[in-house]
Amino acid sequence: MSPASPLPDRTVADVAARTTLPSPPTAGGAALARLVLVAASLLALVALVIGLMLWQKVSGMQEQLARQSADALAQSLEARTLARQAQDTVRDTAARLSLAEGRVAEVALQRAQLEELLQSLSRSRDENLMVDVESTLRLALQQAQVTGNTGALLAALRTVDQRIARAAQPRLAPLQRALQRDADRLRASASGDGSEAMARLDELLRGIDDLPTVNALPARSGGATDAWQIEPIPDDAPMWQRILASVRNEARSLVRVGRIDRPESVLLSPDQAFFLRENLKLKLLGVRLSLMSRQVEPARSELAAVTASLNRYFDPSSRRVQVAATQLQQLQLQVRAVEPPRLDDTFAALSTAMAGR
Repeated sequence: MSPASPLPDRTVADVAARTTLPSPPTAGGAALARLVLVAASLLALVALVIGLMLWQKVSGMQEQLARQSADALAQSLEARTLARQAQDTVRDTAARLSLAEGRVAEVALQRAQLEELLQSLSRSRDENLMVDVESTLRLALQQAQVTGNTGALLAALRTVDQRIARAAQPRLAPLQRALQRDADRLRASASGDGSEAMARLDELLRGIDDLPTVNALPARSGGATDAWQIEPIPDDAPMWQRILASVRNEARSLVRVGRIDRPESVLLSPDQAFFLRENLKLKLLGVRLSLMSRQVEPARSELAAVTASLNRYFDPSSRRVQVAATQLQQLQLQVRAVEPPRLDDTFAALSTAMAGR
């Protein structure tokens, strides 16, 4: 057992050699550690300073935004107040402007009236005479056109001629000649005063009820005999001859044979014939009113309608219908010849005299 005792001693030495303790740090390593620590502290300090600066800047921006928002709100309130004041000012200005325009219009009207008054006061005697002559002639012409009576117009022409003659103005001589020409033309057309046309209209109105229609029973005028006309029965005829003639006349009164060119005219009932005659009377009365009011075109159209109805619904072979057609033709010629009174030459000469040429 003694020889084996040295082995444990070597083992202890080996174990002690293997388990060496760490060596203490050197001076260079400690300095590096301190430098790193200082750098980290500086970086933290810089970061803290930067954070503080950013926080202050953000706080300043928030305060600035709050101030700007408050200023904008105040400015909007002020702008609204100014807008209301401007609207009130505009309303007041518009009211004052309308009042001023009304006063200006009133002043302009008063000025125009004053100028007209001054012009009328400063107008010469000849100009006043021309104005009076024109107003007199125009009034008389209107009355003549409405009533159809040219007597008052001729009297007005004579009065104006006398006034111009008393004025003794040589430059008004053309006006006197124009007055004379218009007076001569009115006297020449004075015969067409419508009395003859009125008389023919009255005659036509009285004879409308006696005009036979196309479908009336045969009653030819002028002594002409018709094959279907009722024959008279002689008093000395035998009995059988009287009976035969009566039967024949009765058959002829029931049956007519003839040519029908216008079926609507032949098929007129008695009531329709009555209203047809009344319609013709109304149209002739309308012609009378048109002639009295000097309306030529309506009178012509009514006469044309009466003529068309007469030729269409009444018997053209009747003497009365032929006379009525002749009267209608004469009335149409008279209506074409009727013209309203005019003073063209007089008014042209009057315009020349008033212009001073």
